Amino acid sequence: MDHSNDTPRIWICRRPVVSPFTKGRVSPILWRMSEELSLHQRRRHPTPAELQGIPWLAALAPDERGRAMEALVVGDAQVGDFVCRRGRPVTYWFGVVEGLLKMSTDNARGQTMTFAGVPPGGWFGEGTAVKREPYRYDIQALRRSVVAGLPIDTFHWLLDHSLGFNRFVMQQLNERLGQFIAAREIDRLGSPDARVARGLAALFNPLLYPGVGHVLRITQQELGYLVGLSRQRVNEALAALQAQGAIRVEYGGLRVLDLPALRDSVFVSGCETEGAGGRHESGRRNASGRSAPPAGRAAAEPPAGPRRAAGRRAAGRTLSPAGPASP
Repeated sequence: MDHSNDTPRIWICRRPVVSPFTKGRVSPILWRMSEELSLHQRRRHPTPAELQGIPWLAALAPDERGRAMEALVVGDAQVGDFVCRRGRPVTYWFGVVEGLLKMSTDNARGQTMTFAGVPPGGWFGEGTAVKREPYRYDIQALRRSVVAGLPIDTFHWLLDHSLGFNRFVMQQLNERLGQFIAAREIDRLGSPDARVARGLAALFNPLLYPGVGHVLRITQQELGYLVGLSRQRVNEALAALQAQGAIRVEYGGLRVLDLPALRDSVFVSGCETEGAGGRHESGRRNASGRSAPPAGRAAAEPPAGPRRAAGRRAAGRTLSPAGPASP
């Protein structure tokens, strides 16, 4: 606001504009607009605690670490803020100190495709930074987050001078490749429960996201955004995972009890429709691809009646070792 006279002015894009709607008073909406700054404009130097949450600093030599710490900046992202935008040139290599980000893109029809979530300790965009090419995706904050950025010139200086930094980036690229291969597998499985299990396993990757540990602070709505499912369907999948002992749902987050089960097991919905009558059969797929009888029931047992079949449908999903896809 310009205090040179008594006429309130609103500063937007560095040009004073008198508001004709407020009768000499500043509109609260326009005032908030004047107060809003981009994430880049809100950047600041990291605190010592925030620097401790950057995993690759420990791999640098003392002189390399000093140069990197001088160049590092952090920004406090609000919900919905874009850290990166598709088509924009790369200026920083980014990492999450605190919070949760989503990597996604929108197609021509306005549909959103989510590639990955980025929890605390995760750094992303190293491939884009190495090639200095425009971003092919958007990075958006799902909650209030602290995002760190290393300027692109410092990133390339470390690539040219630091063996430890090169090893870290190579590990990132290798783990990222495995992450996207796993995401491709989820698309082919087509099971909502498997999608949630694999999505959680990706978020608990100790190499890509060392800041997560064994407990991930995430809501069902946030997890739904990452795996492309409704909150209600995510809730059902989490209940099935917890019943099988793979996770434990705690207040405000999830604790992983069996990470290999999340990565390697297949959740079978067990509902197959045959003919116009819509007959459903519940069970697991065995090695031959045929439907195996549920646990605790003899293979030679006569077909169950309508009441027992309905009970099996209500029982939900089973966790079984990964096998060939059903025909």
